[in-house]
Amino acid sequence: MKVSYIKTVVLLFSFVLLTGCLYPDSEKAENQVPHDTQLETVQSAIDTYREDTDGLVPIRTKANDTPIFQKYLIDFTTLKDANAIAEVPGNAFENGGHYQYILINPEEDPAVKVIDLRITETIRSVNIRLDAFRQKNTYPAFGEKVEEGIYLIDHEKLNLEGQPTVVSPYSQENLPIIMDVHGNLYVDYRIDLQKALDEYEHDYKEGDDIRFLLTDHTPFAPAYSLPYTVKDGEAVFMTE
Repeated sequence: MKVSYIKTVVLLFSFVLLTGCLYPDSEKAENQVPHDTQLETVQSAIDTYREDTDGLVPIRTKANDTPIFQKYLIDFTTLKDANAIAEVPGNAFENGGHYQYILINPEEDPAVKVIDLRITETIRSVNIRLDAFRQKNTYPAFGEKVEEGIYLIDHEKLNLEGQPTVVSPYSQENLPIIMDVHGNLYVDYRIDLQKALDEYEHDYKEGDDIRFLLTDHTPFAPAYSLPYTVKDGEAVFMTE
């Protein structure tokens, strides 16, 4: 009886160890989504760093023409060296997670948001196919016209089974990947923006960039997005 009990304990202990090996920190359930506590911890670290450095923010240098919601990547190494944060969130890219922590409004009122890097990977994958197609044909694989200068992708020309999409971090719906006349790829966030316009009180008017309606109410930044505005209550692409 005693031997059986010992064997059972050993087996249970081994199972616990094995489970820990199979599911490293970056794969644990709590690290798959950005929790309020994680965002608050990073926000607090940013605020502390600014107080200690007369308003500087710990960001990595990006090109000036980098899109606004991908431009200000938080430098966790700088935060840790300054003792502003004890550890990097488990869901952060730097820890093998799915999210890139960024700042919006870094000069006036820096707010911590995240980019879902699975969107980045999908965009990169489609872009590889698009580049291969252009090398042979010298023009992008334009599909159906969405708006003036904006197109869907002809997925058949890229040997894809269907229209390429990404999973929305806001609604979990499939959002189409779109392309401009130069072959640059974007995500069409009109579905999410329309829901936000309908759900939240706001004072946005035609000509305003309504993408901030998403960052005002969620932890996610609309990466790879074109500017959008509102017209007659509808989310539309912002034309120059």
